[in-house]
Amino acid sequence: MSSTATSHNSRNFLRMEDRAALNLTYLAPIGRAFFALIFILSGLGHFSQNVIQYAAQQGVPAPGFLVPLSGLMAVVGGISILLGYHTRIGAALIVLFLIPVTLAMHHFWNVSDPVMAQIQQAHFLKNLALLGAALLIFRWGSGEMSMDSQSKT
Repeated sequence: MSSTATSHNSRNFLRMEDRAALNLTYLAPIGRAFFALIFILSGLGHFSQNVIQYAAQQGVPAPGFLVPLSGLMAVVGGISILLGYHTRIGAALIVLFLIPVTLAMHHFWNVSDPVMAQIQQAHFLKNLALLGAALLIFRWGSGEMSMDSQSKT
């Protein structure tokens, strides 16, 4: 096989008829659901005293106000992305949630215990990956099978 044929085949990962057989339409809502789940579930926890107290121990200012506010942002953003309803606004809420939470809660560079530093670094990197995904959603929108795509038709 020539290098041109190999290059052509790698660019066309699946032929059009193969894509139709796989019905990739469901990937967007499944991906949105997987992404949104962490924000909806963890955001609800931001209304508990345990989470507020933990944030206070980490030096978060006004935790009684900011922690529930961040939980509201996470839940509303997550539901927006899950439903694909005003998805870019939901993604913006997630971005605004992730930046301060990642910096305030997962500052692994300040942790002296090596095991805890490694755990905090893993959380920090996970949040960076989630931030990247939120930025992609903000840029590209909800995809197929969403309330946003229904309103365009």
